Amino acid sequence: MSEPSRARYQNTLGSLIFLSRWLQAPLYVGLIVAQGVYVYHFLVELIHLLTEAAHIDEKQIMLTVLGLIDVVMIANLLIMVIVGGYETFVSRLRLEGHPDEPEWLSHVNAGVLKVKLATALIGISSIHLLKTFIGIGLPGTTPEVVLWQVVVHLTFVASALLLAWTDRISSTTALTTRGRAH
Repeated sequence: MSEPSRARYQNTLGSLIFLSRWLQAPLYVGLIVAQGVYVYHFLVELIHLLTEAAHIDEKQIMLTVLGLIDVVMIANLLIMVIVGGYETFVSRLRLEGHPDEPEWLSHVNAGVLKVKLATALIGISSIHLLKTFIGIGLPGTTPEVVLWQVVVHLTFVASALLLAWTDRISSTTALTTRGRAH
């Protein structure tokens, strides 16, 4: 293969690979649809809480409210994945100067996004664990269930710490490498 032919082939292949990032766009649209399902679920649970509030005890109200908080936290997680993932892996959103631009979006990259997602998972896991602790004595809340939820929660915490540590090492290494290059 001649040098110009190889260069043209490499440019075409590189362009195709770069364009393949757009295959993720439908995935983000799917997550937007999933978020709509969570909004619907939230409204159904809220209406149920409002209509039954006079007939249920405080423990059940607390469990329902924690369920609503859980839905909100999962919706927040979805927003981080949709907005941050699209901005990082597909295309710029061009929100600079927009009054509603999330402050975290200006410095998002794959490492920051992973740490933020891990932190969100810890929050969601915490809500599930709190619901389990409050629901002790209710059907299905056995000591084994509590133990496994604690194990899963601690696994999320350990994973988030390792991700943050890895991201910090990567950032420090990148800064050191750039410093040497100048």
